Amino acid sequence: MADDDTFIREVNEEIRKEQAKAIWDRYGPILIGLALLVVLATSAYVGYRYWDESRANTSGDAYSQALRLANEGKEDDALAALADIEKSGYGAYPVLARMRSATVKADKGDVAAAVSELDAVAADGSIPQSLRDMARLRAALLLVDTGSYADVSSRVEALAADGNALRHSAREALGLSAWKEGKAADALKLFEQIVADQAAPQNVRQRATLMSELIRGSGGAS
Repeated sequence: MADDDTFIREVNEEIRKEQAKAIWDRYGPILIGLALLVVLATSAYVGYRYWDESRANTSGDAYSQALRLANEGKEDDALAALADIEKSGYGAYPVLARMRSATVKADKGDVAAAVSELDAVAADGSIPQSLRDMARLRAALLLVDTGSYADVSSRVEALAADGNALRHSAREALGLSAWKEGKAADALKLFEQIVADQAAPQNVRQRATLMSELIRGSGGAS
């Protein structure tokens, strides 16, 4: 009986070997090919990640250097550095460079050029909507002092709607512009919206509260 069991095990083992060999003969090349594809795909992914991070880091370093130049008052050097990033930067940095370049131009006193640059960013459909909206808001804030209420409104009226993440700053820009043009009632309504909005940043609500009190105290909104 023991010999029979041994014989059966040996036969089963041989059968398994034959089956394994048959499977390998049939599918072995395919399995090897799949393994190679996995290795190549992994290598390509790792290589791409390294390349992507390297380019992003390079652009980030260049952007930080440009900001440092701007903060040091070296505006012309900063504009030159930002222009290079606009041309050869990676990821979101070219757009950020355009927007920062506008800020530097405004600091130099060329508000018209700054607004023009920001308007160009806002009109560029290839740029993410969040950055386009931020460009509209920046342009409007610059125009509070140098433009009309219509100029400001045309850029941020839509951003002032309930639920918009930029509504607080948009309403503040509209309120300041309305106040400057003597539209005290409109300005007061906008500032009161900010004060009543619990989601508004504390500093923005404080400024809105001060403006509301100023307008009421002046009697211009009656």
